[in-house]
Amino acid sequence: MERSFAREVDQLALGAGETFRGEGIVAVTKALLQSGVAYVGGYQGSPVSQLLDVMVQAGDLLAELGVHVEPCTNEAAAAAMLAASVAYPVRGAVTWKSIVGTNVAADALSHVGSPGVVGGALIVVGEDTGEGSSVAQERTHAFAMKSSFVLLDPRPELQHLVDTVEAAFSLSEASHAPVMLQLRIRACHLQGSFVARDNVAPAISMLHHAEAAPVDIGLIPHPPSTFAHERLKVAERLPAARRYIAEHALNERFGAEGEVGAIVQGGIWPNLVQALVVAGLAADDGTPRLPVLVLNATYPLVPGELADFCRGKRAVLVLEEGHPGFIELELASHLAHAGVSCAIEGKEAMAQAGEYQAEAIVGGLSRFVAKHAPALASGAADAWRNEVDAARALASELLGAPVPARPPGFCIGCPERPVFSALKLVERELGPRHCAADVGCHSFAMFAPFRIGHTIAGYGMGLASAAAVAPFQRQRVLATVGDGGFWHSGFLAGVTAAVKNGTDAVLLVFKNGYSSATGTQELVSSPAGGSRSDAGGASATASDATIEDVLAGVGVRWRRTVHTYDVAAMARTLAEAFTTDEPGLKVVVAEGECQLERQRRHKPRLARMAAAGERIELARYGIDPELCTGDRSCVRLSGCPSLTVGPSPDPLRTTPVTMIDAECVGCGLCGSLAQVAALCPSFYRVEVVRNARAPERFLARMRAWAAGAALPGETPWA
Repeated sequence: MERSFAREVDQLALGAGETFRGEGIVAVTKALLQSGVAYVGGYQGSPVSQLLDVMVQAGDLLAELGVHVEPCTNEAAAAAMLAASVAYPVRGAVTWKSIVGTNVAADALSHVGSPGVVGGALIVVGEDTGEGSSVAQERTHAFAMKSSFVLLDPRPELQHLVDTVEAAFSLSEASHAPVMLQLRIRACHLQGSFVARDNVAPAISMLHHAEAAPVDIGLIPHPPSTFAHERLKVAERLPAARRYIAEHALNERFGAEGEVGAIVQGGIWPNLVQALVVAGLAADDGTPRLPVLVLNATYPLVPGELADFCRGKRAVLVLEEGHPGFIELELASHLAHAGVSCAIEGKEAMAQAGEYQAEAIVGGLSRFVAKHAPALASGAADAWRNEVDAARALASELLGAPVPARPPGFCIGCPERPVFSALKLVERELGPRHCAADVGCHSFAMFAPFRIGHTIAGYGMGLASAAAVAPFQRQRVLATVGDGGFWHSGFLAGVTAAVKNGTDAVLLVFKNGYSSATGTQELVSSPAGGSRSDAGGASATASDATIEDVLAGVGVRWRRTVHTYDVAAMARTLAEAFTTDEPGLKVVVAEGECQLERQRRHKPRLARMAAAGERIELARYGIDPELCTGDRSCVRLSGCPSLTVGPSPDPLRTTPVTMIDAECVGCGLCGSLAQVAALCPSFYRVEVVRNARAPERFLARMRAWAAGAALPGETPWA
């Protein structure tokens, strides 16, 4: 890991009575250690990546406790680790981004969930709805229901998160069911504090070994045992989970009694509080003026608890983020069985899908109160909405035009950008073709200015998704995958299938040395020890050929490795791949280190050199405004954020000229494009020297004097 989590690791070592201060996801990580966890595994993904990142860097602390940490190649591998808790009384936790991660892990989860567990098994999933999510808008809730897992959605407050994690292990052991802990982005990244407890060394661990458990056919998810497993889920595990939830008051009540109330998922409790205050339905401290049941455990629901809350009320508003309304439907069923007459308002009052931000909740609350409790309506919500509408109108008037869309894009100096620039140049000659895109940074090429990519079918699934398209395309199809996706599933699901079936397609592998889009975690193809070149634009993996080796090992005959910043070579290689008569799969490995990781290492090194008075020479690029035509071809072919516009120095020209701002990292793409694409000659490169030696300073003064003599009255750019 290039990023240091030293502060977070220190927080994990806190003892009883000390105060933890930090992020929610690190608090959850600390709670795992306080709970006596014996093993932790997972696959990185926002917003839970930091859990595994911090655990990996806390090696010394974990060694003292005997805790094993396993960064897994995908979510299925992580889920399979939970089998340890099926056969042994050990507590384990795994983590990934849901819902896509849960889908990948589904096979292993079903096989773990069928026999159940004897040791506490916790699955920490990062899940969000709306703009905060980067995956399909689905819900983990459906998986928990179909597999009879317990699903917790805790109220996001650090002490409560920690208490919930510790309770989750006990709940899992009491019900013999795996427990899923759902965390939204806000819960993972909120700042707060709690009073720590001592970390607990597990009884069975790397330090305290156990004998092999006796073989128990009843634990094997295979008929006839599976028939008994299904009966146990319904007859024992779910009732035991409900008893634990009720007896330990995992769900909470807030507010005064009244004839109308609300039921809310714990994760969106802060949004409801904000909406209640805005709508005049809460005191200044956030205490609701109507009763609220906060469901920190959203599956299974406790029928008696729901009936007690709804009994005597005219109506209840259910605030359940995402589609469909599982809680709303289950609530209606339980109330009908209990004979409780209470109107239920849910998706009809609120939005049918999407994120329940405070503004959305204000609207739903207003409609609910106006219909069922008009006496509670204060007009505060209408006044607030009028203020918001007025502010928006003023902003629109001041802007004079809609704010332009800002889709995600590549970082400045990203090594993947020049590859797509080369692809655009190849398209000019050979025409466009179908591109099966993939999950990862390279998916940003689907946006302007490149607009390359037609579909995304899952992490590492680009080549597999192209299998059905390739046979009916005139042009040879292209599929993309990152090195993270390659190891996640792309190699087996795509490459081996393509080799076996003789698929005539081109696979473009982005080899930047990391699983970059998930936080730049290292891979099996990352250099040993994290040693990477400091040279400008040098490859992160120049000394490593793991991906190329496995491609050769499974029989990929046509394969090329090209450095990403060499636009000319990349364009020639891609054109050859698209036109060669060689049958079967053609693979181009685009090699270049993630610029974020390079800068994290490079900038501190330069700062140390500068402080020590060492000579530093850096390449910088610019555009001569006298020569720039302002046609923006450079922008359309690279899309680099450091390319911007500015006023022309020529008073007779009104067209703005293109400029390179101070954010430029000197990757050289713009200059390379100027040569390869025969763009205007306005690009120039200079070498900026800090702590120059005496001869260099003398030579610079002489050059400035000569330039000044040749151009009197002007300041030379040199």
